[in-house]
Amino acid sequence: MLRIGLTGGIGAGKSTVSSAFSELGGIVVDGDVIAREVVQPGTEGLAALVEAFGSEILLPDGALNRPALAAIAFPDDEKRATLNGIVHPLVGARRAELIEAAPADAVIVEDIPLLVESQMAALFPLVIVVDADQDVRVRRLIEHRGFTEADARARIAAQATEEQRRAVADVWLDNSGTAEELAAAARTLWHDRIVPFADNLRQSTPARALPRLVPADPTWPKQADRIVARLRTACGHHAIRVDHIGSTSVPGLDAKDVVDVQVTVASLDVADELADALLAAGYPKVEGLTADVAHTDDVASWQKRLHASGDPGRPTNVHLRVDGWPNQRFALLFRDWLVADADVRAEYLALKRAVATGEPETTGDYADAKEPWLVEAYRRAWEWADATGWQP
Repeated sequence: MLRIGLTGGIGAGKSTVSSAFSELGGIVVDGDVIAREVVQPGTEGLAALVEAFGSEILLPDGALNRPALAAIAFPDDEKRATLNGIVHPLVGARRAELIEAAPADAVIVEDIPLLVESQMAALFPLVIVVDADQDVRVRRLIEHRGFTEADARARIAAQATEEQRRAVADVWLDNSGTAEELAAAARTLWHDRIVPFADNLRQSTPARALPRLVPADPTWPKQADRIVARLRTACGHHAIRVDHIGSTSVPGLDAKDVVDVQVTVASLDVADELADALLAAGYPKVEGLTADVAHTDDVASWQKRLHASGDPGRPTNVHLRVDGWPNQRFALLFRDWLVADADVRAEYLALKRAVATGEPETTGDYADAKEPWLVEAYRRAWEWADATGWQP
């Protein structure tokens, strides 16, 4: 099952995207629909709201007067927190029921307006944010939903900022154009990324990434932050630490467009126990690759487990290594050495460019071509560590 988190500010156009996904076969679990369902007349949710905010939030027929509730709750931080504290748990429980009833190989699209505010992004293998300029959103709320301008701006101000949404977005869909243009972008995203991702998870197969060197991308660290948060959530207390490593963790260094992350665990047994959780998070196991090239005589201490992303849009390697073993320590040391020493960084870049000119066909070929240099680099890096007092 591939679970997608879909979010965006009020008036941004999430419903257009979720409708497109639904037409293409996705099972949409709509937070707004559920939020209405759990406060219907006769529900515990509506009773709790009346107790908290008074009977003036009811219509004459006993149904919830949503504009009246919004006028009371949204301008006030404390009252808004009370509202969320009542509704969010009920919505979460109902969402879980709907997901449990879905087929095991479904693509679940969870349309969650407050995904960012609720700090839920790390629960999803893929987060899609729909956005539009604030003035555009205000105009839509006035024209299509009957808001006053003051109410529209108050609702927008009470939600996450653009910066906060960008921090969690794996995909950013700009809805400054027409609804037809947004729907077309959603369909392209579905066919080019979501369907291949879902297929890879069904088959427990990582997405293939070509070993091609590309210029340093200043957004790699931000992308890695999202991956690290996702892995911490998936691994829970089993992960001693989770770190962005490899060339994409070194500012300004050209690299393959593959983010490497190291999950430090207490043992390889723990690493094996995490396989299902990592698959659910979007990272199938890479079978047959169980060790790094050893740079010490204790070959057994260079064992590891490797997972890689099923998402073709964000190739990622997840290395599970045992705390204190030489491969775990060297991954951190090598990153820090490159960051600290510009001459070594330039030397390594020259090597990478020389290897890339041979156009290696696989990632393994690319790694093998660098290995002779890395043998000597292992000794040099530890000399630097001893000289500087480096600690992981």
